Amino acid sequence: MGDKITDTKEHKNLSYDAIVVGSGISGGWAAKELTEKGLKTLVLERGRNIEHVKDYPTAMKNPWEFKYRTNNSNAALAERPIQSSHCDETNKHFFVKDTEHPYIQEKSFKWIRGYQVGGRSLTWGRQCYRFSDLDFEANKKDGHGVDWPIRYKDIAPWYDYVEEYIGVSGQKEGLKQLPDGKFLPPIEMNCIENHLAENVNANYTDRKVIHGRVANLTESKNGRSKCQYRNLCSRGCPYTAYFSSNGVTLKDAEVTGNMTLRANSIVKEVLYDAKLNKAIGVRVIDTITKDEIDFYARIIFLNASTIATASILLNSTSDTFPDGLGNSSQQVGHNLMDHIITSGTVGEFDGYQDKYYSGRNPGAIYIPRFQNLNGKKNKNFIRGYGLQAKGERKGWKEKNIKGFGASLKEQLAKPGKWGIWLGGRGETLPDFDNKISLNKTQKDQWGLPLVSVHFKYGSNELAMIDDMQEAAEEMLKKAGFINVTSYRSNPPPGSAVHEMGTARMGNDPKTSVLNKYNQMHDVKNVFITDGSCMSSSGSQNPSLTYMALTARACDYAVKELKKGNI
Repeated sequence: MGDKITDTKEHKNLSYDAIVVGSGISGGWAAKELTEKGLKTLVLERGRNIEHVKDYPTAMKNPWEFKYRTNNSNAALAERPIQSSHCDETNKHFFVKDTEHPYIQEKSFKWIRGYQVGGRSLTWGRQCYRFSDLDFEANKKDGHGVDWPIRYKDIAPWYDYVEEYIGVSGQKEGLKQLPDGKFLPPIEMNCIENHLAENVNANYTDRKVIHGRVANLTESKNGRSKCQYRNLCSRGCPYTAYFSSNGVTLKDAEVTGNMTLRANSIVKEVLYDAKLNKAIGVRVIDTITKDEIDFYARIIFLNASTIATASILLNSTSDTFPDGLGNSSQQVGHNLMDHIITSGTVGEFDGYQDKYYSGRNPGAIYIPRFQNLNGKKNKNFIRGYGLQAKGERKGWKEKNIKGFGASLKEQLAKPGKWGIWLGGRGETLPDFDNKISLNKTQKDQWGLPLVSVHFKYGSNELAMIDDMQEAAEEMLKKAGFINVTSYRSNPPPGSAVHEMGTARMGNDPKTSVLNKYNQMHDVKNVFITDGSCMSSSGSQNPSLTYMALTARACDYAVKELKKGNI
């Protein structure tokens, strides 16, 4: 995609209108918005190039075509001891090898990464939920973290803009804590999911089972095919039925003729000119040649992902910013958050034996937050969580089958009982002590300091886990499910892959890194719109908010650039 720069010696000191660091969910959006507004934009990606469709080698394979029938081999597990909890033989090529990209865990923390063009937009869960003023006002009301500098009305038009562009299937529900959006028709619930929805909606006045809101097209859109219900999304979608940078935003950025995409380019630091009080560019390490190259631009968008963006800032030291670029507040790297999750609650159901489903649903159903709402307070924790759920019939692998020959074949052909799974996703409070830092003595293969992560859940988060399981079990039992059990493996922080908060937004430059437009308080021509910017985590999947904030920040940045203010 875009112009390719291959000869590093002949292309030093290149200048652009804008530089975007990272090509994932938010970086792809920044590339699209800036190029469509006429800016010559350099997009830098530390990983390899991935071309849409061409570089999805497993997208059309059947399970028996894999050597280990989709399971990770012992060798693969050794290469990816952390990543393997989120990948298998079908998609491991979109996840880093931990042996090649080490980091330091001061406390157990899973850092799940995809170093390639498109980043984790190739493997994300595609759940798209808006934040509400319940989220934007939470910090101010209960005193945790700093007040968000925006409210729902500020971002609502940008949610509209993003949803209409990427395509989100869902249904309007009229819930104050989960604002409705611009939806394509929802992915229909199967009979057991409908059964749960009807029973929960009948038995409770404070909660509701709704269609999952997911970035999978249920209608063809702008040359993209509708979802084929294969549920093989993390292999890359050759139909462009789910939203990814590779298939959508970067493609549109390329069409403008204004994008230059450079893969295999690690941003070492942001270059700062004290006389101008501006960032003037970035220093890049070519991952293949290990040459260092400087690129220059009038504005810079950092979208490398939460931990990586914070590490770039901390490594960008100068006389003006000895503790990292734009870090006069001493908040860069701090306030790391990730949603707390439960492994799950499951139940079986006797009934609907004459029903089945067509295709494989790539989404889920959802029970939005119902705690600490409308004046009702939970005595054990503040804020809340949502529950994702999915129902299906058991297959032959889950049945105790005996026999051989015709008898065995007959048993294999009959599906088992209907079952359902519920899993919680809870809000994590911002905490200064949850942080990333750079280890100056231990270096990676490119000579950069290793990232050290210190993160632990607090008592508020741990109290939520108990409540998630109790609530899930109660709802299933009331709906007539049997053999209801919860399994808890205490997934470590990072398991939700929703890390955020290391360069937070806020009104006060003394306590925050970014203003209400995602612009650095200290360095006005640097914008950060990936998960780093989040002032609180909410309980919803955050990627939709990253995209909306990115589109909004790009609009503001270009206007300010044209006015000569940055």
